[in-house]
Amino acid sequence: MSRINTNVSALISTRILNNNTQELNKSLERLSTGLRINRGSDDPAGLIASENLRKQIKGTETAIKNAERAINIVGTAEGALIEVSDMLVELQALLGEAANKGGMSTEEIDANQLQVDSILNTIDRISNATEFEGLKLLNGDMAYSTSTVSSAKIAELNVNAAKLIDGATMTVVVNRTSAADTGVLYMSGNGLTANSGMTIRIGSARGTTELTFAASTSRANINTAINAVKEITGVSAAVSGGYIKMRSVDFGSNAYVSVEILSGNAAGGGLKVQETAGGAHTTDAIDYGRNATATVNGTSATADGKKLTIRTSMLDAEIELNGTASLSATDWSATFGITAGGADFALGGVVDAIGMESVGIQNIATTSLGNPTDGYLSTLKSGGSQALSGDNLYTAQRIVSSAIKDISKLRGRLGSFQKNTLETTINSLAVTRENLYAAESAIRDTDFAAETANMTRSQILVQTATNVLAQANYAPQNVLALLG
Repeated sequence: MSRINTNVSALISTRILNNNTQELNKSLERLSTGLRINRGSDDPAGLIASENLRKQIKGTETAIKNAERAINIVGTAEGALIEVSDMLVELQALLGEAANKGGMSTEEIDANQLQVDSILNTIDRISNATEFEGLKLLNGDMAYSTSTVSSAKIAELNVNAAKLIDGATMTVVVNRTSAADTGVLYMSGNGLTANSGMTIRIGSARGTTELTFAASTSRANINTAINAVKEITGVSAAVSGGYIKMRSVDFGSNAYVSVEILSGNAAGGGLKVQETAGGAHTTDAIDYGRNATATVNGTSATADGKKLTIRTSMLDAEIELNGTASLSATDWSATFGITAGGADFALGGVVDAIGMESVGIQNIATTSLGNPTDGYLSTLKSGGSQALSGDNLYTAQRIVSSAIKDISKLRGRLGSFQKNTLETTINSLAVTRENLYAAESAIRDTDFAAETANMTRSQILVQTATNVLAQANYAPQNVLALLG
């Protein structure tokens, strides 16, 4: 080299040294932070993918925490419901003792009534006192609020779950396409003949009994006798035209009324059993009821008598149709709104309808446990229409049975929600979290084996480039030899 103003070799060596130094610094940074991507310039596409995965990881971890919190809430409610269930069983025992009036004094019944009052007051207290971090769980605060429910068509409405998107009212349309009915049989004729009595066996799913009528018993008296044992047989009767029309008390395909003529009522007069008014006479017959058929928001509802059940991803509800409307031959449509309420749990990585699960917890106060037909638990208190000192213990029994069923169903529904929704969600999200961490690590984390090799290479290249730069800087001194 014979030029000294511009040392091209030194410039080349400097550039290469700087490049090698930058690579060494990157390796040192990656090894010290444990991250392959520390800034966008390291891998722009990888950074975008990594940040998206980090967002999903954080959402998944939050969803796991939410599900664990939901389990705690359900467990708190379940603990209170266990106590209520035990008290209802005790109430059942007290009711059974009170029914044994022939062997119990008035004082004993009064003492049992005091226990009943105490149990009912405790149930009300538990309803109002059970809470989780200030959230009331069993007093109806977590039940759904509804609007414009037609009492003429809907006797009782229980909303178990509803996804109210952004708090908007959910409109529910019930279209009944056929009515529920009871089992129905007819007995024709004006009464028994003067020379023929009759013994019949009558019953339903609730029970059976035999009735014997003397000769010349009128149709009206037979009708009265059938109604007198309605609590045993579950069959009611009414004089209709030239018939005694008998119905099962219960509705639905599992309900029936049966009549069998065991003796008497010889041909030539008296009463005959008929499956339909004006139908063929027979000595025994059975007729089953019919379930209602209906759609709820366009989806076919499962029916048991007058009770409709709808379970979709957006709505879980039980709708008891009004008895009068159910017997009407005219089909109808009813619209109501679900305006608020329920407990919403975010169980997904993002907040949307798919990841949101909702559950409603109805009020378990004594004014709510029971059924609209027979009444509610509060009527068993002292002075109530179903108190132990009264004569309505059959009705009281049905109310207590209904209350036990209500609590059992609520416990079962919450238990199913915990096991099949919350716990399975946690298990699924835990696996998802592992895979997301693995994917994010593969993109963003440093491969120490490879990066250590890169660092060693960069160190050697930096040292080599440094030595070469020193040689390049020394080379121009050779020009001095030309000056002599």
